Amino acid sequence: MGFLLALIPAIAWGSIGLVSGKLGGNAYQQTLGMTFGALVFGIGTLIVMRPVLDTKIWLLGIVSGLFWALGQGQQFQSMKYMGVSMTMPISTGMQLVATTLAGALLFHEWRNGRDVTLGILALVLLIVGATLTSRREQTDDFTTQSGVAKGLRTLLISTVGYAGYTIIVNAGHLGALAVVMPQSIGMIIGALLMGIGHQPFAKATAKNILTGLLWGTGNVFMLLSMANVGLAVSYSLSQMGIVISTFGSIYLLGEHKTRKEMIWVSCGSALVILGGVVLGIMKAK
Repeated sequence: MGFLLALIPAIAWGSIGLVSGKLGGNAYQQTLGMTFGALVFGIGTLIVMRPVLDTKIWLLGIVSGLFWALGQGQQFQSMKYMGVSMTMPISTGMQLVATTLAGALLFHEWRNGRDVTLGILALVLLIVGATLTSRREQTDDFTTQSGVAKGLRTLLISTVGYAGYTIIVNAGHLGALAVVMPQSIGMIIGALLMGIGHQPFAKATAKNILTGLLWGTGNVFMLLSMANVGLAVSYSLSQMGIVISTFGSIYLLGEHKTRKEMIWVSCGSALVILGGVVLGIMKAK
């Protein structure tokens, strides 16, 4: 039962790109809709769990949510440039590299030879995996080349947002349940600010509330699975979501890949997942 709980975050988070792609809307509408869905879970957590919220939790939680909105909004934008199948493995790899380095350099999580060895191994796997995933066959299509270049630049900004989101929570030692509501407020504020001039309130925005519910579902079951099967297993299994997003976008959204590109994206995704598993092992003390 515990393993089934641990798979739900992967299914929920891995489906976000596919669902948002089907629901439509621009990146700003998708981000804002998603934050409204996240707010539903924030309110639910506040009512049911009744966590203690002080000024520090509110302030840091809102700032963390602002960074999340930047990360998610730019990730959606990258999907527009180069597709879900290329965006998600690269984004996952870049996020894991950023948070791993932050853990080592800012929070001194690499405390012995085992941590250093596993951390370096994970970084190599993630970097090689992300590089393979972004590889394309030679093409004269300038539009395609330009889209990939724009997508990669956008993902760098996205990674800064996601890294800031997690770093603030860790640095502030904020409780996982207590921070949900403040974060959701910050998410909405950030999405509204980014959406100025981009028609943030539209039918597509309302539709994309579903993606926020998916995100919140993954978040809740991640907490439950950690309590049941531990951090290493739950963290590792959550990385399996890129299988759903990557191959689902190819077969469900019709994103074209040549035979060689399918091999590269398959190997790259496998390496990113393996890097996530190594990180899970490292975090299991």
